[in-house]
Amino acid sequence: MYSKILGTTFACLIALPAVAQDIMVTDSYARSANGQTGAAFMSIMNHTDVDDQLVDVRSDAARRVELHTHTEISEGVFQMGRDEDGFEVPAHGMHQLARGGDHVMFMGLNAPFVDGEAVAVTLVFENAGEIEIDIPIDLERQPDHSQMSDHSGHGTMDN
Repeated sequence: MYSKILGTTFACLIALPAVAQDIMVTDSYARSANGQTGAAFMSIMNHTDVDDQLVDVRSDAARRVELHTHTEISEGVFQMGRDEDGFEVPAHGMHQLARGGDHVMFMGLNAPFVDGEAVAVTLVFENAGEIEIDIPIDLERQPDHSQMSDHSGHGTMDN
């Protein structure tokens, strides 16, 4: 019994520091165009030998927080909606959450996003588990049009 407890404790201690090093989030920012909804964008890098999946996101900043994507519903017309499966982050690769693509969506903001502050978010991965990050709010940042697709079916968050 003692060796089982010791082994489990040791395995947990080894796994904890790896999460911060194995999954890295960079270039994150959040914005809101109307005070009711917001979105967050970032680069997620996986430094492991195993594919991972961002399966959920949580935050107290809004009544609902979801992983969203844009889907082409007809030629050149895109619709934004919840992605039930989440986003794959390949082994030794990255997944970009960007305006006009995959992103974190905040619906029913509890308070308006304030430029220069941050929003606390928990990213939930299939393998890496939960990673808590503070995402800077940048209401002035302009989209990188080189990474955007035509998404004329989307609302006010992208322009």
